[in-house]
Amino acid sequence: MSEQKTITAFYEQDHDRLDELFKTFQQLKRSDFAKAKDAFTEFKVGLQRHIVWEEDILFPLWEKETGRSEEGPTVVMRAEHRQIGQHLEAIHQKVIDQNPDSDQEEQALLALLGSHNIKEERVLYPGIDRVTSAEVRETVFHDMKNIPEERYKLCCGQH
Repeated sequence: MSEQKTITAFYEQDHDRLDELFKTFQQLKRSDFAKAKDAFTEFKVGLQRHIVWEEDILFPLWEKETGRSEEGPTVVMRAEHRQIGQHLEAIHQKVIDQNPDSDQEEQALLALLGSHNIKEERVLYPGIDRVTSAEVRETVFHDMKNIPEERYKLCCGQH
C-alpha cells in the first residue's frame, strides 16, 4: 500500500479497481453466474474494506486535523456509507438467491457511488493530503494493513 505517496492516488486507484469488479459482475451475471458471483464477492468485500478504511482511519484523521467532526464532509459521507451498504445488501441478496435481475438495485448503488466518489476524490482525499505529512500518510497506509479482515470480509456464505 505504501507505494502510493498520496491518499488521493491510493484511494482513486481503489475506486477504479472496485468499478472494474462491478462491471465484470454486471457483464457476466446472465451468462456465467459463477464468475459473476466471484466478481461480486470481491467487489463487496473490497468496498466494505474501503469503507472501513475510511471510517476507522481517514475520517478520524480528517476530523482531528480540521476540527470538523460535527459537520462537514465526513458527516455526509458516513450517512452515504449507510445507504451504500443498504444498496449493496439488496444486490447481495439477489446474488445469494442466484437471481440476475438486480438492474434496479445496481443503478441505485451506482448513482450513489458516483456522486459519493466525486466528493471523496475532489474534497476529502486532496484535503487529507494537504493537512498531513508524508509520515502521517505512511502511518495511514500501515494502519490500513492492520485492520482485521473480519471487520469487512462478509459475503456470500463467508459470514
